[in-house]
Amino acid sequence: MNEFQEVFKRIEKKYLLDEKQYRLFRQKAEEFTIPDKYAESTICNIYFDTPDRRIIRTSLEKPVYKEKIRLRSYGVPKADDTVFVELKKKYKGVVYKRRTDMPLQTAKAFMKGQGGTGKNKQIEMELEWAMKFYQCLEPAMYISYDRTALCVKANPDLRITFDCNILYREEALELDKGVWGKSLLKEGQRIMEIKIPEAIPLWLTEILDELKLYPCSFSKYGTAYQNELKHKDEKGKVNCCA
Repeated sequence: MNEFQEVFKRIEKKYLLDEKQYRLFRQKAEEFTIPDKYAESTICNIYFDTPDRRIIRTSLEKPVYKEKIRLRSYGVPKADDTVFVELKKKYKGVVYKRRTDMPLQTAKAFMKGQGGTGKNKQIEMELEWAMKFYQCLEPAMYISYDRTALCVKANPDLRITFDCNILYREEALELDKGVWGKSLLKEGQRIMEIKIPEAIPLWLTEILDELKLYPCSFSKYGTAYQNELKHKDEKGKVNCCA
């Protein structure tokens, strides 16, 4: 039996926390939560996109439906280590995620349209359809972060994660090239994400209200893409004035 969850359906709410807010939230939520099965991890991603970055440009327009295609690992993988090929969709605020695991070398070939593992043919077919739909998909952005994950005692399917040390780069776009890049957040900031399969419990709502924490629209890939656009635009202006 596959130990990894392959299909997800949930609502995801994101919050941008500073160090003080993070410490207070952890303190107030302590009696209701426990560390998740994967409590501490470094998550590495390669986001795929078209040469003109159609996927992320569409996503930033906040349509009713949007999706992302990525390759994910937990830690820096070697050739035979397990990684995940993922298709993440969002429709009317609900997130649907499909993923299948493969050895890194097999996943690299799969993303080039060369076979797969056949372990989950349905998910592989969905991924293949998406890759054909967008055409000419290529590695577009590397993003990694350190994640702390909690789950709620009364409902382990309700998870709360905190991402810090978010790094991104547009070069060396392979998971086995190591964890390095530009920082996405200011020092001490974290992205908290509440992954809600059903209703949010009252105690959690009360903590969010007490700390004045409000949901925000934050895409790691989208923010990194916009940062690079701004950097290139500023660099172009400097070169024009030189």
